[in-house]
Amino acid sequence: MTMTTNRDPRQFTVPCTITVRHTWETLEAHVDLAGQHKTEIGDKIIVHGEAVAVPFGQTTVIERMATVRRAGWLERQWTRFTAFFEITELYEVSFSSGSLR
Repeated sequence: MTMTTNRDPRQFTVPCTITVRHTWETLEAHVDLAGQHKTEIGDKIIVHGEAVAVPFGQTTVIERMATVRRAGWLERQWTRFTAFFEITELYEVSFSSGSLR
């Protein structure tokens, strides 16, 4: 495992495995970082390389590099605060067949 660090001690680059599944039941993507790196609320992960296109009915596993930037205390608190309002937007979704007037 190769891990590089940058000038910012909260940012590092690490190998990762990307799994993308495109089936009738699901369309999902997962990124697993190499090593014992755990992400926390507010952290940002940038996966390097070209966009991944998976044909319908298939699953693809790709090895790439990813840059992880750890969130600071203020970023973590802001993410927690704004997440509450983002989840409440889902309450506005209606699955009724009629229109609301």
